[in-house]
Amino acid sequence: MPKLLAPLGATLALAVALLATPADAAHHPEDAASSGIARTGRTVDNPFATHPWGVYQGKMEPSWVAWSNASGTAKDNLAYIANKAKDHWFGHWNPNDKIASQVHDYIANSQDGDKDALVQMAIFRVVPWEHDACNRLPTAAERASYRQWIDRFAGAIGNTPTAIVLQPDGPFALCAPGGSHAPSDLVAYASRVLSAQPNTSVYIEAGASDWPMFGPKGGVTAAVKILVRGGIRYARGFALNGTHYASVPANVERAQAIRKALAAKGYDDRRVVINTSNNGHPFNFGQYTGADPTNPVVCNSSTTPAKVTCETLGVPPTADVASDRWNLPADTARLAAKHVDAYLWFGRPWLHHVGSQPFVKKRAVKLVRTTPYR
Repeated sequence: MPKLLAPLGATLALAVALLATPADAAHHPEDAASSGIARTGRTVDNPFATHPWGVYQGKMEPSWVAWSNASGTAKDNLAYIANKAKDHWFGHWNPNDKIASQVHDYIANSQDGDKDALVQMAIFRVVPWEHDACNRLPTAAERASYRQWIDRFAGAIGNTPTAIVLQPDGPFALCAPGGSHAPSDLVAYASRVLSAQPNTSVYIEAGASDWPMFGPKGGVTAAVKILVRGGIRYARGFALNGTHYASVPANVERAQAIRKALAAKGYDDRRVVINTSNNGHPFNFGQYTGADPTNPVVCNSSTTPAKVTCETLGVPPTADVASDRWNLPADTARLAAKHVDAYLWFGRPWLHHVGSQPFVKKRAVKLVRTTPYR
């Protein structure tokens, strides 16, 4: 199997309380567009279109381990997942004293000797996060540990071409006790430090088109708040749909609205990446009525009726976002071609419980068998 791909080729969150907080510019004057702070990481060229994509094939990736040990039909099916470029998640389970060496190893494996290959990663390092973030703020020690971890991660990247999705389930930053900006400040620190690396593009995760409590109007306002507080001034753009199942058209429409709102605040031309690993049979938050809404059943076929809520793999990772192969509405394809850098697999539906370990071989095989995009 080829190690490199051509450039064209957590949980379902419960509703978060969007607490009233001071105006972002008042809390962080440096966020204002007129501040004059240099924007790092704002490269003009789409990194996904200008680099071959590295594919990690080693023990950090459970789909690759399962594929390596499989045989027969199962091996054929698992190859569809194992040999595609995906974002490996790094987080608090990667110790501070080992993170640099682990990133070095991941990069070396992914590039396989080609220093121009783009390496994709996701960072999920804020502690506390998700529902715990609604109950307490990070301690002084946790904040210091986070900054040290990010510094070491950035140092390990160096000149490597990298694309990083920063802090999936981003809306949890808005439920910090007392409206605190502490979690967002940590994300902004990471955005600044990582974007300062010469060949790194950062995309800050801002939820999904169907995130609970956002609503048709509130969603854009909340997403902009997440991004401005979280350091969009440094980043190339933002990411959507990391742990949800909403459709590509819905997320492209939401992305366009977010882009316009960011531009109105002075943050022009922020680009977008959209997770498509989970949405081959899209449905919105709250529509799934099974026993475990954070681990929906896999579809039975590639032609499962739209009224049935189930999960399968979506558009494969690609920078060819407007291709006729994806059967997108004309307006979606037009907007995607203008503003979306790539469809990525930074969700992990082949793992249990929306991306948490362990890897479930039977589930992974069924995801491959039922995707309409194979």
